[in-house]
Amino acid sequence: FLHFYAGICSALKLTVPSHTIHGIEGQPLHLSVDYNFNATASEIQIIWLFERSQSNPKYLLGSVNQRVVPDLEYQHKFTLLPPNASLRINPLHLSDEGNYIVKVNVRGNGTIAASQKIQVTVDVPVTKPTVHTEPSSGVVEYVGNITLKCTVDRGTRVTYQWMKNGKCLHAGPNYTFS
Repeated sequence: FLHFYAGICSALKLTVPSHTIHGIEGQPLHLSVDYNFNATASEIQIIWLFERSQSNPKYLLGSVNQRVVPDLEYQHKFTLLPPNASLRINPLHLSDEGNYIVKVNVRGNGTIAASQKIQVTVDVPVTKPTVHTEPSSGVVEYVGNITLKCTVDRGTRVTYQWMKNGKCLHAGPNYTFS
């Protein structure tokens, strides 16, 4: 004989937009989290944790029945947005890169729980590039080489692409890249 209990089937569904989210340094970042369940709840608890690689997760903030309990160290940086479980980080710093773990516990006729992990990466906007020429006069007629050196002061995940008359330049007998 098989017995099915309604309490066991009352699953808790926790939804995140993506398991990796890219933010921009200095800007706010919104980690949107929704949850739903088909049980009657006497208590709903939401917990947010943060972990970097090779370190234990740190408590950021949580709520019980929509009453937010912040960690005093982080209360001005992280905001929980009840009734859903979304987290707002403002402003975002490079040190905020890591994994954010959200856990929802629902107490009713027993307790159901679910958790999700969101990896946050932080990008620094790329500054305007500067181009230096060697020789500095930039005049090379028929003989010799000219070197164009492009640099940026700040920025993450920087890639360079040289173009001439709107078309990409590729390595060949006339162009070398380093």
